[in-house]
Amino acid sequence: MRTVVDDFRPAPDDSGLPLFASARRSDPPTSHAAARAVTPRMKHVHEGLILVALECGPAGKTQLGYLTGLTDQQVIRRMATLEREGLVVRTGREVLSAAGRAETEWKVKE
Repeated sequence: MRTVVDDFRPAPDDSGLPLFASARRSDPPTSHAAARAVTPRMKHVHEGLILVALECGPAGKTQLGYLTGLTDQQVIRRMATLEREGLVVRTGREVLSAAGRAETEWKVKE
């Protein structure tokens, strides 16, 4: 169950919008430190890495992780954002992960 965290800091662009922490109250101090270290710019870098990797051709999250150095979890979280922004689409095909499981194949929207 997710809990709203009271810890927030102003946006770096001085828009006045708060950036809420990415850690729950019950998380250990190391998670709170990591949440404070993640900046919006870092998220954009990850999205950029994924888009560059997809320029090589369609791929699943496992291959994208391999190409970008990101974890599967980092990739799939960014894919939702990229899809919502209309930058990537699902190909309608499934590819096999390293573990032999089917996963969605993505491509850059044309």
